[in-house]
Amino acid sequence: MGQKPTPTYEELEKRVKALENEAFERKRAEEALRESEDKYRNLVEESFDGIFIQSGPIIIFANKRLNEILGYEEGGLIGLNHWEIYHPDYQRITRERAQTRLRGEEVVPRYEVKLQRKDGSWFYGEVNARLVTLPFDEEDGIQVWVKDIHERKQAEEALRESEERYRTVLESNPDPLVVYDMEGRVLYLNPAFTRVFGWALEELQGKKLDNFVPEENWAETRMMINKVTVLGERFSGTETRRFTRNGTILDINISGSCYRDQEGNVAASVINLRDITAQKKLEVQLQQAQKMEAIGTLASGVAHDFNNLLMAIQGRTSIMLMDRNTSISDSEHLRGIEGYVESAADLTKQLLGFAMGGKYEVKPTDLNELIEKQNRMFGRTRKEIIIKSKYQENLWSVEIDPGQIDQVLLNLYVNAWQAMPGGGELYLETENVTLDDADVKPFVTEPGRYVKISVTDTGIGMDKATRKRIFDPFFTTKGMGRGTGLGLASAYGIIKNHAGVITVYSEKDKGSIFNIYLPASLKEVIEEKEQVGDILKGSETVLFVDDEDMIIEVAEEMLKRLGYRVLTAESGKEAIKIYEENGRQIDVVVLDMIMPDMGGGDTYDKMKDINPKVKVLLSSGYSINGQATEIMDRGCNGFIQKPFKMKEFSQKLRGILDGE
Repeated sequence: MGQKPTPTYEELEKRVKALENEAFERKRAEEALRESEDKYRNLVEESFDGIFIQSGPIIIFANKRLNEILGYEEGGLIGLNHWEIYHPDYQRITRERAQTRLRGEEVVPRYEVKLQRKDGSWFYGEVNARLVTLPFDEEDGIQVWVKDIHERKQAEEALRESEERYRTVLESNPDPLVVYDMEGRVLYLNPAFTRVFGWALEELQGKKLDNFVPEENWAETRMMINKVTVLGERFSGTETRRFTRNGTILDINISGSCYRDQEGNVAASVINLRDITAQKKLEVQLQQAQKMEAIGTLASGVAHDFNNLLMAIQGRTSIMLMDRNTSISDSEHLRGIEGYVESAADLTKQLLGFAMGGKYEVKPTDLNELIEKQNRMFGRTRKEIIIKSKYQENLWSVEIDPGQIDQVLLNLYVNAWQAMPGGGELYLETENVTLDDADVKPFVTEPGRYVKISVTDTGIGMDKATRKRIFDPFFTTKGMGRGTGLGLASAYGIIKNHAGVITVYSEKDKGSIFNIYLPASLKEVIEEKEQVGDILKGSETVLFVDDEDMIIEVAEEMLKRLGYRVLTAESGKEAIKIYEENGRQIDVVVLDMIMPDMGGGDTYDKMKDINPKVKVLLSSGYSINGQATEIMDRGCNGFIQKPFKMKEFSQKLRGILDGE
């Protein structure tokens, strides 16, 4: 091999300059790289986001911001397994994304995670990761940016929780609720709306509820809409009506308010609809009950005073009939007067039927026997009516005033007969029934065992307007002068006073069905003894107590005609004084129940204190709140209703005096 030629000076000088330039450029490149690395490190260290680099699962770098975010001192995160800072719920998605990234596949760069701080609390961050080349490792590492979104997430969670709370409130609201947008389209319906009105949210969302409002309620509805959407005001307590999905109209109490957006503009309307249909029905029933009570109070007073007058007339008539000098012709006239008195007394009984406390002698009764007896009597006088009956065996007994229930049945029979002018069929049925809370709720009575009486006719029936007023006092369809309008009102009052229920179902030209429910009793039926015989006389001493002079006058004469020695008192206090002074000589007391100052009940109790064996015949033209029954239950020996005839009066007295 030949020896290389020796370079010239110029060549050496060029080589030296080239090496110097190369060294200078390398130095410049190194300085630029160092400056770049310093800038990058400064950017990373001073970044507002947290940044860390992991080699495999191990964190090999964490910037100052990440340490601050997670509560570590500088270098505290180095060497930790990165899974130690991830919430368990986010580890799977993080692992899947890391593996996808390492395989070189594309992934959505940003996603939310939950990281654990050093003190154990949790922190929300948005992460963005990318592969980086590690100078000391054959495998690529992952560089992760962590953006602080904790406050935003807390606000979102608070908003979500708030919305959830409000949704819970809306959905648990027992009243129907609907939210409309500014165009009147449905945004939301709560479950109560679906339950009451029938429509579900998926059916109506985005639609208008035009068919929801009856035509006659549209004017007031528009005013309510404008008040909320235009004026931004709220309203409440407005009564209106709304259709249900099946076409039923409900009475509604409606309230509304507006929902405003962040700028304060009205964005939606929130409407609360309370179904008050049942409440309105109860209000009508209460008004009816109050009306009946008011009229009943008036009727009680009228009946009491009228019966006192009839008592005076009846007493005078009975006395004249006992007079041996009375001619046959006069006797006929006097018996005619007795007949008219009896008819007038029947009228007062109807007044008392819907008056307060119309019960007198209450006793356990078999309704099958009572109805069968009434059927026979009515059937004999109305032969054009075919009466059919169906009686339940072992019918429960009821505690009633048989005379008043007889009156109810007679009123229903007469009503049916008048509804069948050309004849027809009358069906009577008895049944043991048990009513639950839902059955009795519309009638404000107690659930339990009842005996049901059904009276059905094949007559002309009634329209809705007539049915609504059928039990009103003095309401009649017969025209002026052809009816008092007291029959069914009396029936209603009597059944109500017996803690029972009476209902009617009827349609025009399809007949009527009256159903009566009377509380069942556990007591055994008492066999009724019919009074027989003539006027019975005596010689004992009678104390007659009444606050009406005309009653005392006529009763005193009647008792003397019967042979009794008579003492009289015009008040309860006077009666007590007389009884204290003459108690040993007094064999029986005839006691008026209703008197001013001291009533019959208090007078009876004081007499019992003086003599526990005192014998008392209670007398009254009417009863208030069951006082007659209460006094009878305390041991009173008997009851006689004014006006009474001499024969009835004499037999009642002898029954008590003779201990029958």
